[in-house]
Amino acid sequence: MTEPQRPASVGMALVHRRYVPYAHAHYAGNLVDGAYSLALFGDVATELCIRTDGDEGLFASYSDVQFRAPVRAGDCVEVSATLVRVGRRSREMDFAVRVTARGAVGRGESAADPVEPALVATTARGVVVVPG
Repeated sequence: MTEPQRPASVGMALVHRRYVPYAHAHYAGNLVDGAYSLALFGDVATELCIRTDGDEGLFASYSDVQFRAPVRAGDCVEVSATLVRVGRRSREMDFAVRVTARGAVGRGESAADPVEPALVATTARGVVVVPG
């Protein structure tokens, strides 16, 4: 059953959660490159636009991208998008990637712990354009 569209309004938010696979490790220490977070922002923005406008939209710009803490392979992350401005065709959103669990390599290859409170790893603001 499909969920009906809701008109875009400031404060609407959406969250995706996922595990960061080891195939995405790019640097020593199983670090994942910053582009990984930006791709996650694109995914959550796409779903938010589908839910509000019935269209995937197209990213127009990012601003104020900040890499605040590392994202590592083996992390569980929560990715959020929140509408902060709604124009006729543009949707401005705040984004965040938060690490909610992390591997505890010192205790064994598959050991992991929750991260509480969640660690804010990446933040940004972006603008998506939808059809008029």
